[in-house]
Amino acid sequence: MAEVPRAVYPDAPPTDVVGLTRALIAVPSVNPSLEAGGDGESAIAALTAGWLESWGYDVRLVEALSDRPSVLARLERGDGPSLILSGHLDTVGVAGMRIPPFDPVVRDGQVWGRGAADMKGGVAAVLAAARDAASSSFRGTLIVSLTADEEEAGAGCRQLIEDGLRADAAVVCEPTGLVIMPAHKGFVWVCIDFKGQAAHGSRPERGVDAIRHAGLFLSRLYEIEAALSLRSPHPLLGHGSIHAGTIEGGTAPSVYPSSCRLVLERRTLPGERADSVRAEVEYLLGRLRSEVPSLDAQVSLRLHLDGSEVPADHPVVEALSESVRAAGLDPRLGGMTAWVEAQFFNQSGTPAICFGPGRIEHAHAADESVAVEELEAAHRALSALVRRFLS
Repeated sequence: MAEVPRAVYPDAPPTDVVGLTRALIAVPSVNPSLEAGGDGESAIAALTAGWLESWGYDVRLVEALSDRPSVLARLERGDGPSLILSGHLDTVGVAGMRIPPFDPVVRDGQVWGRGAADMKGGVAAVLAAARDAASSSFRGTLIVSLTADEEEAGAGCRQLIEDGLRADAAVVCEPTGLVIMPAHKGFVWVCIDFKGQAAHGSRPERGVDAIRHAGLFLSRLYEIEAALSLRSPHPLLGHGSIHAGTIEGGTAPSVYPSSCRLVLERRTLPGERADSVRAEVEYLLGRLRSEVPSLDAQVSLRLHLDGSEVPADHPVVEALSESVRAAGLDPRLGGMTAWVEAQFFNQSGTPAICFGPGRIEHAHAADESVAVEELEAAHRALSALVRRFLS
């Protein structure tokens, strides 16, 4: 278990959202599925569970993956509405970082370190609001959900929902720059395996170049982009998109490549499904086959997670808008371009939106940071939301 530096986390839990953020960053929680040797969520789950228990919450650790727990905490105050405040505990890896990843300094109005934006700042705002709620009066149930494995496959959140986690609403505190985001995109990874015929480089009459066929397909990818741009844009998310993610093939410069694998990523809007994305790719391949009879390609779907949305006039959106205003900010609505665990909640029947400190462009960065001003404003807004929604 990682040791938390006492300069960051003294014997008592930090009393402010900045201190909580620094304490969380100081505990490495790199997702081991993404970087070999990653610490995982065990230490940080134990730390946050201990804080929540000390504030009077009923706390459980739930393992969807071995020794990688999520934290589920409840504070019930009689009959009334229920609200989930959610965040994830894992981070991406630290290779290539230009700052010390786990030495969270405050400089130039920012807290620096791995996970500052994505999303230990958001988790700190959740915890600060949860601590406030423990000493305030409300009616209903406040649930804190801190999940494992969001950065890979979302196993922690999936498990909590499979175990029955439901509420009247949820706020996932991903980095939105304090913009309220009722909608988010999904994605589909499409794999295309091009098959050629290996031959010596001096015998073109025998070879079929699989890489060249992949290149011909890539040169036509703009046709899918153009078709997407002609569709009616989503009011918060705009259009879907597609790009080439990886390509691999061939064995040597002197050999016609017998195979080439291309993986595309298609960012989807709420309501778009993986099968329709596959059909887009198959249609373009079909047109190319009519021009290049020797082209042989098979399409398969890899990971795909849907986008989702909550109506802009939903009670949780309106309550958060009023809470943001009460926190001294101008409430703004926007769309989350990245996939987030709000989709799991929405799919299970819990209306979920995104709101949190930090900017998505700072997430996973070599010099990741979150603004102190945003941390403090997120704390005020979430505390106001608990009082407003659970009443």
